[in-house]
Amino acid sequence: MRIAVLDDGVDQPKRINQTMTALEHECHSYTEGKALLQAMRRQTFDLLILDWNLPDMKGPDVVKSIRRELNSRLPILFVTDRHDEGDLVEGLNAGADDFMVKPARAGELEARVNALLRRSYPAQHEAELVFGPYHFYPPSRLLKVRGVQVELKNREYELALFLFQNLGRLLSREHLHEAVWGLGIEALSRSLDTHISRLRTKLDLRPANGFLLLAIYGLGYRLETIEADALPGIGVR
Repeated sequence: MRIAVLDDGVDQPKRINQTMTALEHECHSYTEGKALLQAMRRQTFDLLILDWNLPDMKGPDVVKSIRRELNSRLPILFVTDRHDEGDLVEGLNAGADDFMVKPARAGELEARVNALLRRSYPAQHEAELVFGPYHFYPPSRLLKVRGVQVELKNREYELALFLFQNLGRLLSREHLHEAVWGLGIEALSRSLDTHISRLRTKLDLRPANGFLLLAIYGLGYRLETIEADALPGIGVR
């Protein structure tokens, strides 16, 4: 998962990054609210962990901007030294999903993050995923379309599964690269576009099959359902 950490401190962000990296998440650190909000206009993340007191704005105001201006349902966790009930209420009312008090203990942080990710992305924790005629079997890394197995290379499979697991979400190019290739690959490589083109062909992603893979100029890609109400069996099991 791709996690944004907003905290202008030194020790706490370091501990958070170490805990998240140990869970095999990719962390991106920011020290100012405005810098994060600007990045979120071109980047996508799976979770935000933020502090309350920031150099340029309050944490709750950052959350309000994410919910109202960016219209994002990104799961958000406060990790802060604010501990009064009023602070908890203000943070949650601003749009945060959870709240914990510093210092963040690694075990509790891991548990809260895992709980948020399970609630926000339930499809990513299932053994079989069904999206209309597309059946994914993550344990065996198989994809069948209308009962016929589709031969995919490893990264093609990973990219296809990630897109279907994030139906309707705009995913930035950098987000897709990190999810499939990792951090060590040049973010603007044409490899992503090549893989997208192959998937469109191999998976026959067209309205007749209920899905359309859109390129959003300058941002990334989004897989959308087309006339989903008319398609039987879209869901997870």
